[in-house]
Amino acid sequence: MKLLNPRGFGLASATVAVGLGLVIAGCANTVDGTPTVNQAEATSYKAEAATSSSAAAASKAAAAQAKAITDNCDPFRSTTGTAVDRYNDFVDAHDGQAADQADRRDGAANALDDAAHTVETRVNASGSDLPADLAQKFTDYIAAARGLAAEVRKMGNNSSVGPLNDASHKVNDALNAVRNACPTR
Repeated sequence: MKLLNPRGFGLASATVAVGLGLVIAGCANTVDGTPTVNQAEATSYKAEAATSSSAAAASKAAAAQAKAITDNCDPFRSTTGTAVDRYNDFVDAHDGQAADQADRRDGAANALDDAAHTVETRVNASGSDLPADLAQKFTDYIAAARGLAAEVRKMGNNSSVGPLNDASHKVNDALNAVRNACPTR
């Protein structure tokens, strides 16, 4: 059997003792004082975080508003254009005492109601993303179109055209208000 080498054992023991002593000595030192927050840096960080969050929310709101405006304004002309065409066909038939006057009357009234319903559905789907002033203009059109549809349904060969003309002016005013408020493309 081989005996331990006393020099090797001594050298290894001394190395371990010195290393252990260094670790203990290093951990024994303490730093005096009380930990504190750098208030200037903390305030700056909080301000930057709030600004970033606010900017993100504003950007999201602006994108939602732009989408709502596009979703309502872009199809408005084609949606209401059909109703205007059907109404004009009815007026021509009424003025000319055409045989298909009743059919054109019903077609005009239905087209006006359909346009009002379609516009109303889009406005409701947009909710608060649609600017309030523009939403009101669409709402005014909806009411005017339904009012004109009701007057169209009342028309017969000998009916007074006064109420029909009044309702038609309201629709034209509402159409123009929406078209003027919508961005041009």
